[in-house]
Amino acid sequence: MNAMHNAQKNTQENAPKDYAIKSDSLAGKTILITGAGDGIGREAAKTFAQCGATVILLGRTVKKLEAVYDEIVAAGGPEPAIVPLDMKGATKSHYQGMAATIVEQFGHLDGLLQNASLLGVLSPFEHIDHDSWNDIMQVNVTAQFMMTQALMPALKKAPHASIVFTSSGVGRQGKAFWGPYAVSKFATEGLAQVMADEYDGTNVRVNVINPGATRTTMRSKAYPAEDPNKLKTPTDLMPLYVYLMADDSIGVNNQSLNAQ
Repeated sequence: MNAMHNAQKNTQENAPKDYAIKSDSLAGKTILITGAGDGIGREAAKTFAQCGATVILLGRTVKKLEAVYDEIVAAGGPEPAIVPLDMKGATKSHYQGMAATIVEQFGHLDGLLQNASLLGVLSPFEHIDHDSWNDIMQVNVTAQFMMTQALMPALKKAPHASIVFTSSGVGRQGKAFWGPYAVSKFATEGLAQVMADEYDGTNVRVNVINPGATRTTMRSKAYPAEDPNKLKTPTDLMPLYVYLMADDSIGVNNQSLNAQ
């Protein structure tokens, strides 16, 4: 690790403004996307496939995953794989079995987008429900840790592997009433920093994206009175997502990036 690289660690930068998505940006890569049935995960899966990647669609709802699968195939993309999995109830053995199957079928894993998150109910601190707290921490932190840990052998087999975690503005500066969700995103930032530092100088790079205000179902639940037409769409954010998965970002590690 050189001094210049260390000095650049952990900065909160904006997305590269001039990055152009190409049809072969991710050619030959295998990338797993969690929360692939809806919102940003759905758009990332479709875009990665358009760029030549074989995508592994992971989510709770089979019907949604199948719809994404059909769209990708209809558009002429590589045939995806589907992994129906509820991260709230999945165990270590589920993730280990999934990782073994990925190695068996694909040989290695080039990319992992940890996109799935549980928002919960926004409420005053004194009213936070313990069960809701536990569910949010399970999906947003513990499950992501267990899955990523299980997938490390597959990622280490890739020539250049990219892990991208999804954070939030409230994961950098806590905000009233955002309770467990905000705390879980602080944990996400911390997990990514630990991993990025540990794997610095290897074939595995680890970064974080803060999508910002985006036209998704989760956003509408948090801000029901907001006009969604004034927000960026998931499609608008894709240049950064493709950039971090593409070989163009080799050497970019331990960065917390703003998508807008």
